This record gives sequence, C-alpha cells and structure tokens, in this order.
Amino acid sequence: MSLELLRDKTGEKRIVRGRIGVVAVLVAAAFFALAARISYLQVIEYDHFAARSQDNRVRLAPLTPTRGLIRDRDGRILAENRPAFRLTVIPEQVDDMPGLLSALGEVVELDPKTVATFRDTLRRARSFQEVPLKARLSQAEVAALSVNRHRFPGVEVRPHLARHYPHGPIGSHVVGYVGRISESELRERDPRRYRGTSVIGKSGVERWYEDRLRGEMGLARIETNALGRSLETLERQAPQPGEDLQLSLDIELQSVAADALGDHRGAIVAMAPRSGEILALTSRPGFDPNALADGLEPSSFEALRADPDQPLFNRALRGRYPPGSVVKPFLALAAAAAGVIDPDETMFCNGRYHLPNVERTWRDWKPEGHGRVDFIQAVAQSCDIYFYDLAYRMGIDAMHEWMTRFGFGRLTGIDLPGERQGVMPSRAWKRRNLDEPWYHGETVNTGIGQGFTLVTPIQMAASTAILANRGEAVRPSLLLGDNDQASPIEPLRLDDESLWQVTIDSMVETVHGRQGTARAIGRELPYQIAGKTGTAQVIGIGQDEEYDEDALDERFHDHALFTAFAPVADPRISVAVVVENGGSGSQTAAPMARTVIDAWIRQLEDEGELVTGRP
Repeated sequence: MSLELLRDKTGEKRIVRGRIGVVAVLVAAAFFALAARISYLQVIEYDHFAARSQDNRVRLAPLTPTRGLIRDRDGRILAENRPAFRLTVIPEQVDDMPGLLSALGEVVELDPKTVATFRDTLRRARSFQEVPLKARLSQAEVAALSVNRHRFPGVEVRPHLARHYPHGPIGSHVVGYVGRISESELRERDPRRYRGTSVIGKSGVERWYEDRLRGEMGLARIETNALGRSLETLERQAPQPGEDLQLSLDIELQSVAADALGDHRGAIVAMAPRSGEILALTSRPGFDPNALADGLEPSSFEALRADPDQPLFNRALRGRYPPGSVVKPFLALAAAAAGVIDPDETMFCNGRYHLPNVERTWRDWKPEGHGRVDFIQAVAQSCDIYFYDLAYRMGIDAMHEWMTRFGFGRLTGIDLPGERQGVMPSRAWKRRNLDEPWYHGETVNTGIGQGFTLVTPIQMAASTAILANRGEAVRPSLLLGDNDQASPIEPLRLDDESLWQVTIDSMVETVHGRQGTARAIGRELPYQIAGKTGTAQVIGIGQDEEYDEDALDERFHDHALFTAFAPVADPRISVAVVVENGGSGSQTAAPMARTVIDAWIRQLEDEGELVTGRP
C-alpha cells in the first residue's frame, strides 16, 4: 500500500506544496520579525545606540578654567596665575623607565616621594597617555631639559598656569593658598566640576570663595580609535574663567602690621568700624604660600606643622586669649547701663580687695593702689580693685548677658574659614562644660578679663567697633563692597545714650591722660585715640607670690593686648593687637597699634579723605 502511495504523483505534489508553504510562512514570519527588529533599532532606539556608537569613537576631555585673581582694595595683585612648566612622560615611548628616571634625576631634582607618586599614576594610565612627573620646573631645569632633549625620548615639558602669591608670607593667613585636591575633599564636592583640575583652595580667601574663584570647566570632543588614542579634536567648548575678587584688605597696611609684630608671635586686626571692612589681618609667624602651592615634600610639611611657633595657625581668627584689662570699658559700660554703678561714683583703691567671709586677697597690679577713682579713671588707670568690686556687685550672669551683646563669646561671621568662638562664662556655661558650680572668686577674676574668659583678635576688633559706632554693630568682611547686610546685626541701644560718651572718654583718657596706661603712645598726636591696654596672665600666681618675668620661660610670660579706634571724632579704624608672651600691653601692644593706626590715618590724609590738623 505504501508503494502505491509513492507512485501517487498527485499526492507527492500535495505533500511538497504543503511543506513549501510551511517553510514560506516561517521565512515570511522570520523576515517580518527581522524587519520589525531593524525598525525598532533604527527608529525607536536610534538615539540610544547612536550615542553608544559615538562614545566608542568620541571622548570628552575636560578643559581647566583659569582661576580668578585676588586683588587688594586698590587693585594690587594678591594672588595671580603665572606661566609654569610641568614634566610629563609618555610610557610607550620609553624602553627603560628605571633608567630614564635615574638619568632625569641628574638633570632635575626628583625626590623619592615624587617618583613614588609617578609610579602609582603610571600603573593606572594607558601607555600612550602623558603621565605627570614633576608639577613645577625651575627656569634652570627647563633650560637643562632643552639642552638634553635628545637623551630623553618620551619626556615632554608642558606649559600651564600656576598660582603665585607676590607678597609671600605677608598675606598668607588671609589670602590663603591652593593645593592638590585630596580624595576626601573630592567626596565633599561634585567630582564632575573638578575633572581636569587638581587644585583647590586650602585656606583663607582661596578656600572660602573657592566656588567663585574656580570657574567652570570646559569640554573638548576628541575622536579616538579603538584603543582610545586621540586622533582629532571635533569640537571645543571653552572653559569659563573664575571670578576676580577684590578685597577690602590694604596690602600696604598689612605690611605695616606684619612689620610692627616683627618676630613676636601674635596677631593684629584692623577694620573700618562703619562698614566692617577688614583693612589688615595678620598673624605671626606666617608661612610662604608659594611653597605650599608648589607642593611641599611630606617631611617639610610635617616639619611646618610640628613647628612650636605654629606658622600655619591663624591667630587672628583661631587664637583664643584671656583678654585681661581690655574688657574693662565694656564691663564699666554694662554695669552703668544695668544701674549697678553710677559713672560719677568713686571708690578708694588701696591695692587689695576682699570678698565677704573669704580670706583670700585679690591684689591690684599697682601694689599701693590708685587712690580714689571713678568710672573714667578706673578704666584709664586700669584699676583692678574697682573692677573686682564692680564684677561682684553685678554678678556673673548679668555680666554674661551684657558682654555677649558686645559680641564677646560669639562668632563675628567674618568671611574666612576656621573662626573660633570665644568664651564669655556664666553659671550655666560652667555647669554645661565642667559640671561644676560657679564661685564668687571666679566672678571677681572675670571682672579683670581673667579666669575662663577667652577672646579672639577678630572678636576684639569687632567689639571695639561697636563702641566706636556707639552701639551700631557690623559684620567683619573681606570682600570689598559685598558685606552681607541682608541680615543686619541688631544694634545695642542704651536707656541712657550718654554712657557711650563716658566710656569713650575713659578710653581717650587711657591714651591721652596724665595717668593713662597707654599715655606713651598719645604724645604729639594730632588726633585722638580711644584705647585700652591689657596684660593677661598665662600661668597663675599665688596671692603671696611675686611675678618675676626673668625667672620664667618666655612662653610663660604674660600676653600683651591693646584695642583702640581712631580718630575719636570720626572713627575710621578699629584695631586689636595680641602679642603672645609680650609682657605689658602698654609697652608692647599699644605702640604696635599706634604704628598701624598712624599709617592708615596718613593714607587717608594723603587721599584727602581725612583732615587731622597734622603739621
């Protein structure tokens, strides 16, 4: 029967046609499926795959923006970008890398840390990419490499712009410096904005205004081959340079302040009391920001950090010191405003003070005492006994309340990083920080700026400006014309506004009076200075012991302080001086302040902005 079917030509044709039909259907289905897939990829997914294809042959390279300049109030350059040269190596063109590095070391200075960093980078780089070896070459090194160019295949000298600080250490703490960005800093910021650049502001204005100085990165679209080697630049989007900043700082006055401090450790802050503009802010010793911007060896940087004089420490913002007698005008004003004392009230100072039912004796700096003194003479002669009694009568909490209104114990809000808060103690403060009760003896010590009280130089200058402005407070600012007054500081109003004049008169008497502690700097002045000296103990002296400076190590000597504003009739400058272990405020700090004040007054006279009647 099967043989009969095989001989059935008609049946065979029918079977073949059926099979061909099935195959045709399958082929058609496959064709339509393929056509649909091609349409999907070519139409719907075109943008996606076109971009991926483009990525395979086009690379985006970041273009580093030029960092903005920093200038002083008169347009003088404080931070600029100078042409420099870096040394790079193309690995694929070097047959013997160890031999090359050894030979290069004979021509340029290569320290072990630089070579180690290069080797780490080399392991991560492609063979045809330039790998940086040394960040900044001297002119002599560039010349030596040019002469020996034939010896070093694969070695290139590339130009770039490097940060430079023309005034070196003079403005180091306020202008700051830039350095290589660390991984932790990169994590804190948007990494995409730092592609193509390796530096970031590390301190001072460079750090505070980093976002404005940095600029915006540009991009270049570069055609590459399958291995990633650059073939051609297809498109270039230029970077946006950083913003140039103009500071209120006057570099000449800054230099005067630095010279006035000399080799002393300390700080001087000068500001315009009406606007809050910082005119000078110097901390000594300083450091060379150019050396840090170039990249110090780790051993050199650690030596700088370990220096006992702490050159990297900004004393103007971060140094906290017992204020000593510079707080006396503020305390006297506070006590009078609170009704604790009458400005005309007098007391007799015999050089010793006792609290009720307390055996301890508190002594005056003048053993025989000052005799009968009132508000003005107590400030001018810096009578400790007057302020021991004033503090005890006022009480620590009332003192805390009033002194914080003058800015003590608070941040000033200056536009620089790292400012530290001072300390204006109270019962609650001591309980919170030391878990101890407050004692009357501590109140007495607070009355002369000792004990727990701590201030910073910038805080002293800002508080003194409040006296100069008779209650109007301003926020210290470095960016010229950009002091943020959108949130103005609430002024200090007194029920009896005449107390401002009494307080100022006491500070004028300090400088120009016959018995004032700063009378030495007031001689032959064609204008008046309102000031206050301060001498703050570094170590405690027992009540039956005498302070013998010669018997103590220099670092245990008293700190010297002075704060002032001038001219009294038209205040243009507020100054705070702290000299670590400088001894007497009247002998050490006050003359420095006069030097700075006189330099600024002369400049204003020369510019026709002020007339003092100077001969």
